[in-house]
Amino acid sequence: MSTLLIRGGRLWSDGAFLAGDAVLVVDGIVRAIGAGEELAARDDAEGARVVDAAGGLVHPSFADAHVHAAMAGIEALGLDVSGAHGAEACLARVAAYAATHGGPWIVGGGWHMSDYDGGTPTAAALDAVTGDVPAFLVNADHHGAWANSAALRAAGITADTPDPADGRIERDGDGNPTGTLHEGAMALVERHLPPVTEDDARAGLAEAARTLLGFGVTAWQEAIVGEYGGHSDATPAYTALIADGSLAARVSGALWVPRDVTLESVPELVADLARRRDANAAAGLDTSSAKIMVDGVAENRTAAMHEPYLAPGCDCGAPSEHDERGLAYFSTEVLRAVTSALAAEGFALHFHAIGDRAVTEALDAVEAIPERDRNRRRHHIAHVQVVDPVDVPRFAALGVTVNAQALWARNEAQMTELTTPILGERRAAWQYPFGSFLRAGAELAMGSDWPVSTPDPWQAIHTAVTRCEPGSDAPRLNPSEALTLDEALRAYTAGSHELLGLDGSGVLTVGARADLCIASRDPFVGAAEDIASTRTVVTVLGGEVVARG
Repeated sequence: MSTLLIRGGRLWSDGAFLAGDAVLVVDGIVRAIGAGEELAARDDAEGARVVDAAGGLVHPSFADAHVHAAMAGIEALGLDVSGAHGAEACLARVAAYAATHGGPWIVGGGWHMSDYDGGTPTAAALDAVTGDVPAFLVNADHHGAWANSAALRAAGITADTPDPADGRIERDGDGNPTGTLHEGAMALVERHLPPVTEDDARAGLAEAARTLLGFGVTAWQEAIVGEYGGHSDATPAYTALIADGSLAARVSGALWVPRDVTLESVPELVADLARRRDANAAAGLDTSSAKIMVDGVAENRTAAMHEPYLAPGCDCGAPSEHDERGLAYFSTEVLRAVTSALAAEGFALHFHAIGDRAVTEALDAVEAIPERDRNRRRHHIAHVQVVDPVDVPRFAALGVTVNAQALWARNEAQMTELTTPILGERRAAWQYPFGSFLRAGAELAMGSDWPVSTPDPWQAIHTAVTRCEPGSDAPRLNPSEALTLDEALRAYTAGSHELLGLDGSGVLTVGARADLCIASRDPFVGAAEDIASTRTVVTVLGGEVVARG
């Protein structure tokens, strides 16, 4: 019998504090909750391993409802410039890497659009530190990339290269490519990158899992399973780690729905996804969700909007000269056909929708699913950045969960310099309406979208509550949409566990699975501005301590 006794904590679950300061776990299940001395005296507590919570919050573990763990792990093996802020600091980090790197390509990412005019760095700047070695760096949001001249040449990208249907090549006044590739245009270079080895893929995923567990995340959904964005299918890495017992987490994945699906190819696609789902299930990997990316992102004007983006640098409310409304990756007919077919096959739908038109079209697609199929699984829409207020109550009405990446709901450089100016005041006020969703009765889950942003849930929870960056004096972003700490913490625990179908976890109650965390402090004490200082110091999965901070 395996027994664990956690003592000296403040106990919280599902929006409420619990009586007592201790939790007794027997064979991976919460056996009792109460006063430490009383639990320690029980017969079934004899010989228990004791963990002192030292006054910190003891709560159900986090579940990340939208993360790219495999991608994050692999990217960590290459050039990571995410910690460099400012164009000079970024180039210095690239130069240091290039000086010691002997491979045929320089591959990495994490640069910040707000560090460059218009969010578009140039090949010429990258050439200065990489020379003739092809270099390809994905930006922090993974919806654009920076290529040097050698990489553009390797891909054959010239002034005569047309923009792909799902992307855009940044160009100068003469039509020449300048070095920034948006969305589907990245694939023009990505197909030429050196392949990632199976050993590297497994090593990267294992490191990503250790990182997530260290932050108290014991369950997650891999938001894209399949070939995407120059990354190979993560399925072999996941099934290999599951087979050898080294993946200590409760993991599911969403099979990627490619953007080139047509009405005619829907049946073949759904049949292939169902075959892969069943094969993965036999190997211990749940991939009964399907990922549908409806649009791009707002900062590069590829998020699908009902009305045109405003002209950059214009405060007069005028639309951009090309009447740009962003990119919708599927026609209405194809989107509805593929969602209905997937739902009929028993898939849960995991949408990416950033712009207000994308959110509307995702909801319309769910509404068009026959009711007998719509209610078989819990569907969810991730990101939900710009939401027309008329669409807010539709989430609850249709049973669609809001999958929020709360860290983004704040005024930082990318928001104030790139996004808000092209949205305009009215649409900027529609961003990340988490409070409105809850008031309208919607279910709320949370995820990180790592490596786009940090996988530390406490940082996202801080933003959900304060609507600002830690230590920032910037105006709060739409403060009426802030959540309480109870609401935000519940979304990242019970809300995400429920969405991922993890019955028996996500709550701290007798009989529940002992997937728990101990925080460094009690974040309910003190100012909301201190939430970000909270850290996960102990992670418990199935009654076993799997990480200590």
